[in-house]
Amino acid sequence: MMSDKANVILMKYCASYVPKTDSMRLSPVIIPRGRVSPLRPYYTVLPIVPAVKAIFDGTSVLTGKDGRTLYDQSGYGRPEGEGIRLAPQEALYLLHRQKLDVPGYTFDSLLAEYADQRNFLRSFLVYRDLRERGYVVQTGPHDFRVFRRGEKPGTGESLYLVRVLSERDPVRFTKLIEEVVTSRNMRKQYVLAVVDDEEELTYYEIKLQKLADASVHAPPIEKAESVLVGRSAMIRVPLQSDLERAGFGKRLDDERLMLAPVELLYLMECGILKAKRDGAFISTADYFAYASESDPELAAKEKVYAELRRHDFTPRTGYKFGHHFRVYCGKNVHSDLLVHAIEKEAVMPISVVSRSVRMAHSVKKKMLFGCVHTTGIQFVEFARIKL
Repeated sequence: MMSDKANVILMKYCASYVPKTDSMRLSPVIIPRGRVSPLRPYYTVLPIVPAVKAIFDGTSVLTGKDGRTLYDQSGYGRPEGEGIRLAPQEALYLLHRQKLDVPGYTFDSLLAEYADQRNFLRSFLVYRDLRERGYVVQTGPHDFRVFRRGEKPGTGESLYLVRVLSERDPVRFTKLIEEVVTSRNMRKQYVLAVVDDEEELTYYEIKLQKLADASVHAPPIEKAESVLVGRSAMIRVPLQSDLERAGFGKRLDDERLMLAPVELLYLMECGILKAKRDGAFISTADYFAYASESDPELAAKEKVYAELRRHDFTPRTGYKFGHHFRVYCGKNVHSDLLVHAIEKEAVMPISVVSRSVRMAHSVKKKMLFGCVHTTGIQFVEFARIKL
């Protein structure tokens, strides 16, 4: 016969073997003295709350009156009559979590019903990930709108508007900018959710950046003449010339400074510099046509370069980083931005954007795409985020 003290110790020992998760409710079992077995747990698992009954009408899933608790408590579905209508992603997620019972359908068979919808699987994967991060998620107006943690429809406002892409999808910048503007007008953050071929998710926050003026203003530059050497320009100036102090050119030697085509175009358009070719001055338009023969991206680069200069930024070549410009915004020794110039109709694989963002992050810079848009230069920032 065991003593009372030994009985209590053994009861606690047995209880330690049962996991106490949120999905099970535990109740004590009365154990008579002298009959405790180490193989018998001190707690037993009671049945979970019955799943909500629903029907599939061939398009969506509808619940009865008891389904309103899913909407009221967790923001699932949209009210319809006494019940709610669930979006496909919501219905599958609830079925997977055993919170929903759709007679005649399992998770696999209901997934098969929706599998023919365009991009459905990756959409479901993003929905599931956001839900498991603690967010309330509803479909639309892009792919999903995501509420702040602890908030839901009727009692709070959505924080993110999410667009879902795969790693092989292109980014169409005209459409992207339109959607970001819409999100901003709605006071929401625009997020791209990218699903790769291994079903891993990456989130990018997209912003339209309005550039502030640099903290250091460029010094005035005296007018001068230069000579074309190929498509670059050479100018004779002393060391520490006003051009160098303003961030232009690269020294060839103590007497000569070399200017890149975008620098020369900018200085010619500003009326600061003239350029000679074969002993005669060349116009800005003629030089642009000549330089464009070997650089089809020059038109976009020249416009983005000029816009950066208007804010007193110092753009230098970003070739080592795989982009058009590295940009100095003030007194920092290191550049602050990586900028890539693109035309307004540009289409770029999301994999290229991913490499750009990864590179910028690794060197502690922001990644901006300077899009030559109808309203001017739109600087689109991509930043990887953790929701």
